[in-house]
Amino acid sequence: MDRKSATIQDVARVAGVSTATVSRTLSKPSVVARSTRDAVLKAVADTGYRVNATASNLRRQRTGSVIVLLPNLANTFFAQILAGLASVLTPAGYGMLIADTQSGPDPDERLTHYLASGQADGLVVLDGTLSPAALSMPGRPPVVCACEWMGDAVPSVRVENERGAALAVGHLARLGHRHIGHVTGPGGNVLTQTRLEGYRAALDRLGLPMRADWVLEGDFTMDSGAAAARVWLAMEDRPTALFLSSDEMAVGFMGEVQRAGIRAPEDVSVVGFDNIEIARHLSPGLTTIRQPRTDIGARAAELLLGLIETGASSAPSEVIEVEFIRRSSAGPPPKGR
Repeated sequence: MDRKSATIQDVARVAGVSTATVSRTLSKPSVVARSTRDAVLKAVADTGYRVNATASNLRRQRTGSVIVLLPNLANTFFAQILAGLASVLTPAGYGMLIADTQSGPDPDERLTHYLASGQADGLVVLDGTLSPAALSMPGRPPVVCACEWMGDAVPSVRVENERGAALAVGHLARLGHRHIGHVTGPGGNVLTQTRLEGYRAALDRLGLPMRADWVLEGDFTMDSGAAAARVWLAMEDRPTALFLSSDEMAVGFMGEVQRAGIRAPEDVSVVGFDNIEIARHLSPGLTTIRQPRTDIGARAAELLLGLIETGASSAPSEVIEVEFIRRSSAGPPPKGR
């Protein structure tokens, strides 16, 4: 088959469905069964079929674009989420415009600008520090949050953050730790607060001590994890294990304490959150809580396309299960602790 001349009929034949199903899958993927959508998208890739997005968008009076707002373009955590978004948006004829919410002095003002610009048919927001008040603009395009959320007014796709924190603390407690610290994310972030609540609730259920000086502030970056490690190293009475609110912070923490001659897990146990790519390549490998980031992106895209197609202002949010990943960075506490 000549990939340059592939038609919708070719896609239908390869996928084993009707041309109407192909058209519906590409224009409204949220209303098609996942198995059918997967078959059609595979057929699109195999045949090289290309949608005439310009003509379609003119007919529907749309831009054919979705803006994705990130808090830090350099953070590799978002790569799989973007891949998941693209896996649904691209076959449906939508391009992604990616912008950094933190590149200016007022992130909420930047959000308002994108809502009013007319550059996109919808927005996906991955920054939980933005204010829901910025979304009050009448006539704004649909907005969906991914990973983080901005109150009940905006649909979101996220994981069980509080349960993930509880899984981390529970694992450390089963290993014998009774002195468990925590490194938080940035202040004002919904993930920071929810994971902190999960940590505190788990300690309470297990009857373990909860000390304010064992809760250290971070900002999800490796540098903040290293800074937390320096604070931990200076403590006279250190916790024997730490649950860090992101893998990047856990990586920074482990590197800093290792440079000081402290070994994980022999001298301190470490558990992260996210399961980023580097986690399994560390020595020791990082025990962590896995977020299915590609699925989060794909489901957020499906949710957004459903809002765009139906013109609805809201939809039910989705909460996806987390998975505990056991590696070697956590072990029993040192003798005598």
